[in-house]
Amino acid sequence: MAGQVQVMFDPLGSSIEYIRAGRLRALAVTTATRAEALPDVPTVGDFVPGYEASLWQGIGAPKSTPSEIVDRLNKEINAALADPKIKARLADLGSTPLAQSPGEFAKLIAADTEKWGKVIRAANIKAE
Repeated sequence: MAGQVQVMFDPLGSSIEYIRAGRLRALAVTTATRAEALPDVPTVGDFVPGYEASLWQGIGAPKSTPSEIVDRLNKEINAALADPKIKARLADLGSTPLAQSPGEFAKLIAADTEKWGKVIRAANIKAE
C-alpha cells in the first residue's frame, strides 16, 4: 500500500478489506475456483492451467482422543459452520467453510501433504 511491493501472495482474510476499499488491486486468487467474496477476480489457474494453492484451517485433537469426543466436536463445529451468522462472517472475511467428517479432513491433510511433498522434492528443498 506504500508502493514498495509490486506483487505479493497474501491470505485473503488479511487483505480483503484493502481490496474492497480500493487500496490494493487483486490480480487473481490462487484457489481452484473464484472466491465468493471477490467474484470478479480471476484465478491464477485461468492463466496457468492446473495452478491451485489453497489455504485451509482445521481443528485437530490428539491421536488418543476417544472417537466419541472427536465425533461430538465434529458435530458441534459443523453445526457452528452451518450457522447463518457465522457463515456470513466467514464469507465477509473471504473464507469458505468446509464442514467435513474427521475422515474427510484426514484425506484433505494427506492429499495436501502429498501435493506439497512433490513440490518440495522436485525443487530439492532442504530444511535449514
